[in-house]
This record gives sequence, C-alpha cells and structure tokens, in this order.
Amino acid sequence: MSSSQSVRAIVRVAGRDLNGNKPLVAALRDIRGINFSLAVAIIRALRLDPSKRLGMLTEQQVQSLESAINNIKALNLPPWMLNRRKDIETGQDRHVIESELILTIKQDIEREKNANSWRGFRHSLGLKVRGQRTRTTGRKGMTVGVRKKAVIQQQQQQQKTEEAQK
Repeated sequence: MSSSQSVRAIVRVAGRDLNGNKPLVAALRDIRGINFSLAVAIIRALRLDPSKRLGMLTEQQVQSLESAINNIKALNLPPWMLNRRKDIETGQDRHVIESELILTIKQDIEREKNANSWRGFRHSLGLKVRGQRTRTTGRKGMTVGVRKKAVIQQQQQQQKTEEAQK
C-alpha cells in the first residue's frame, strides 16, 4: 500500500456502516438482504477487484456500488438472485434490503395470520412453521426434565437431613 492510498475504517453503504478493512464480498454480506452470490455478482457487474478492501475504494466507486445495491434490477442479474420474486403486491421481481426487508417479512407474516392459513396459525403460536420436529426441539423456556431432577435431589437431601436429625 502506498502512502497516498488511505484505507477508510468505516464506509457507509446503503444506510449501513461497513467495516472498511474487510474484503469487498465479506463487507457487502454485512448488508441484510445481500448474500455471497449476489455480492460476487454485484462486484463482477461493476468490474471491481474482489481482492480489494472496501476501505480502499474511491468515493466514485463507493457511490456506484451504493447505486447498484439500491437498484439491483438495473444490473440485469438473473431473477433467481432477487429475494422478492413475483411479489404479491406488485407481481414483479424486486430485491429489498435492510429495514425494507424486515418490514416486508413482518407484512408477509401478518398477511398469513389474517388469512388464517396454517403457516399464520403456527407463526401466531410461536411454533415451527416449516414442518420441523417439535417433540424434542424448538422448546422455549425451561428445559424439560431439569426441574424434575432438581426437585428429586432436593427431596433426597431433605430426607438425609431428617434421618441425621433422628
């Protein structure tokens, strides 16, 4: 690294502060809604060096990266890379990131609940939705069996102290 090229420790992209010391792919993956394959596709579409650190990019490159992330459809990527294919509201393929992604997931769950679907029913009860086992996993709160063992041990200790007192 030359002295004229400074590495920024924090770079703001898509409304999020990213670590400038990370490689491009790893830094982009910190944005909610962008996975590894999409990050690689964005870097290739913009013809950036994937071995570079995010903090080493020029301000112009960061701006082009941010505009590409905010409008992923403009990169002409295959539709299977987008996270909202055939969206229920618009019927079009789109990609959402960060807070918009969280909001759309909450809206999807609420729509399922209002439709009284099985998935909505399971979401409302806080249970597994996708057919996983629930007999032994997915339990919330105190683990079954631990309390019983503690009670048995406590009763045995009480019996021993009572026998010792007699």
